[in-house]
Amino acid sequence: MFAYNLKEKRRNRGFSQAQLAEKVEVSTHHIGMIEIARDFPTLDLVERIAGALDIEIYELFVNPLSAHEELERLYQTVANDIERVVTEAVEKALSGKCKKPSTVSQKP
Repeated sequence: MFAYNLKEKRRNRGFSQAQLAEKVEVSTHHIGMIEIARDFPTLDLVERIAGALDIEIYELFVNPLSAHEELERLYQTVANDIERVVTEAVEKALSGKCKKPSTVSQKP
């Protein structure tokens, strides 16, 4: 998540990797490696990056999906799970693997 957010925030600010690297006093290679999650920044570097991008630190760690998109994703997951469970139950019933409900005989 951090790597994705860093790249997006950097691009949104119009910075190249080299420009950001210069602002936070690290190599361009190091920024590139962080953006592909091969290297991880120190807390000090995270603070400097957030400052250079003029964002709050937490913005580098949160899911970028909007609340609507997150709810839509959750809805799809639940809908797919329900469909799978119902389909399995119907297939099981049709194949005779379900017990038929017992009938209770009532004496008059």
